[in-house]
Amino acid sequence: MHVKFPRIVLVAAFFLAIQLPERLRGESSSESGSGGDGSRTPVLIELFTSEGCSDCPPADALLQELDRSQPIQGVDLIVLSEHVDYWDDDGWRDPYSSHAYSERQRAYADHLGLSSVYTPQMVVDGRFEVVGSDRKQAIVAIENATKAEKIPISISSIRTGAGDAVAMRVEAGELPSSIAATSADVLIATADESDESHVSRGENAGRTLRHVAVLRRITRVGIVNRSSGFSREISVNVKNTSMGHLRIVVILQETAAGRVLGAGSARLSN
Repeated sequence: MHVKFPRIVLVAAFFLAIQLPERLRGESSSESGSGGDGSRTPVLIELFTSEGCSDCPPADALLQELDRSQPIQGVDLIVLSEHVDYWDDDGWRDPYSSHAYSERQRAYADHLGLSSVYTPQMVVDGRFEVVGSDRKQAIVAIENATKAEKIPISISSIRTGAGDAVAMRVEAGELPSSIAATSADVLIATADESDESHVSRGENAGRTLRHVAVLRRITRVGIVNRSSGFSREISVNVKNTSMGHLRIVVILQETAAGRVLGAGSARLSN
């Protein structure tokens, strides 16, 4: 793995039944809860990666494999590739990188008691972190994450909005007393289904790199707490994303500690 000391000190603001109009036919995950009723338990996997890091392509491949194969019965693995920007000065500027994702990774490092950030790093449900290319440890972290109670989330009535926007209805339950958290942020992430780069410089010069669920924007749209859930019509900007092949991920994330309390996703395609 590559350890870097980026110029980031800010703490990021942290993170299905679906009805699609004819124009936006796609796949969606069903409403997701704890899995006790036979539904699949959602687990969010965030891979912090960079096209400028020579150790990252195996982790990118592992994330694609986990997304494709869904290897754990009863578990819905919801994946996101989050490209950090602190490699961008080392010969190759990652076209998918964002300082916001570097800040998000730093916030996880603070929550998890790490002294620095590194790539590739896989963060599972905001609770566990492993080297992003270590499949064995990733599976252990996923299995441990399934033991936590999850709040149901649903996305419905997805439709195109004005300009570069997609509108939808998002619903999340209130926090039960069985969960220690007193509040959680409702986040909406939009991601390209897949992306590909032909790298001409830097540590991966000459390679063609492929990515899945490449995060392009993450937005805080509200909160839930012990007394109220979330139910609202939402419009999100999807500029610079691939409208024909788009993933929407809704994340319920503990405000204070960054633990993921619920997640749901939908895939849109022409």
